[in-house]
Amino acid sequence: MKSFDIIVIGAGAAGLLAAGRAAELGARVLLLERNERPGRKLLITGKGRCNITNTAPRSEFMKKVYPNPRFLKHAFATFFTDDIIRLLNGQGMETIVERGDRVFPASQKSVDVVDTLMRWVRKNGVETRFDQRVENLLLENGKVTGVRLRHNEKVMDIPCGKVIIATGGKSYPATGSTGDGYRLAEEAGHSIVPLQQSLVPLETAGDAAQKMQGLSLKNVKASVWIDGKKAADEFGEMLFTHFGLSGPIILTLSRLMVTALKEHKKVEVSVDLKPALDEGKLDKRLLRDINEQGRRKMSNMMRLWLPAAMVPVFLEITAIDPEMEGHQLPAALRRKTMLLMKDLRFKITGCRSFKEAIITAGGVSTKEISPTTLESKLIKNLYFAGEVLDLDADTGGYNLQIAWSTGWLAGEAAATSSET
Repeated sequence: MKSFDIIVIGAGAAGLLAAGRAAELGARVLLLERNERPGRKLLITGKGRCNITNTAPRSEFMKKVYPNPRFLKHAFATFFTDDIIRLLNGQGMETIVERGDRVFPASQKSVDVVDTLMRWVRKNGVETRFDQRVENLLLENGKVTGVRLRHNEKVMDIPCGKVIIATGGKSYPATGSTGDGYRLAEEAGHSIVPLQQSLVPLETAGDAAQKMQGLSLKNVKASVWIDGKKAADEFGEMLFTHFGLSGPIILTLSRLMVTALKEHKKVEVSVDLKPALDEGKLDKRLLRDINEQGRRKMSNMMRLWLPAAMVPVFLEITAIDPEMEGHQLPAALRRKTMLLMKDLRFKITGCRSFKEAIITAGGVSTKEISPTTLESKLIKNLYFAGEVLDLDADTGGYNLQIAWSTGWLAGEAAATSSET
């Protein structure tokens, strides 16, 4: 039987980097993937465009990572945003930087990222096998000695010197992220920080959001209120859906809200539709429009202030007669309208399932992993990389960079370690 120095489990972002880097350093590497093709989740990131990374300064980047960004200090020092861009560019794939320092393939096609990395991996001599599910790690005297895998009802043991688990999380299970890595880690004695959805759309009480389904808002501010206290806010884009709220700023804030919901706390989202105007200036704007176009019916007047899909909802909440002319609007109702524009509230009742979550929060406890090598502190020659670890981040390319960096470091450390 062919022997390998390193077996990498999972051909996603972290696994591809780990396998490619280890082979580049001379290791005999086998890359195993339970799907029939590599990078299934990579293909759907960034709405099929693949938000590769984010060029924000490292100090700002670290603020986007949870729950322990310091754990990644060495990984980021070893391989960071410029390095993944340089790697892809060096293999002939051009990249571009868009708004918010987000990096994408110039072709706008995520498949080009996967194809480029696979060419690099194979050029470095990695052997790849697909439709192969690892059932167990082979452990002996406190160290890993290989893997047991299943393929077409056949079970096979493959010995090796080291194993890197890069199986991803539980989100988007249709892409192969079924939580296998957590099971393998637990069987080896590792602690798993409870899993929860992150970067996930939220469900709301009532039907206000549903009535605005499909409406996308730009340049608004969403604030999270937990048990009556403001906890965080984000500025940017959001979306109303048939179940509640989604869009970039909602996804970014979702981690905090999912945690609070699990703790049975009251969670609300307040949307400020006019963040550039304080209450006084906004009220003057409404009053000016009423004075200038007061013969308009309120159903039309509100279209001066709000997207059309929002008008019926505002009329219902404020109890304003849509047939009323603008100049007839009482000051109290004008103020009520103004305050609603600054504080449109939604009670959060839950979040969508792992099927719709972009990222899994929780995972293999980083307390049991060496931050300088990503090797297990419990089992020799066992390494971890990517989303399987208890690390996650905001939307915008940050999560993929964690995968690139930890994959590269794990591959490099495993290939250069003399321990067997």
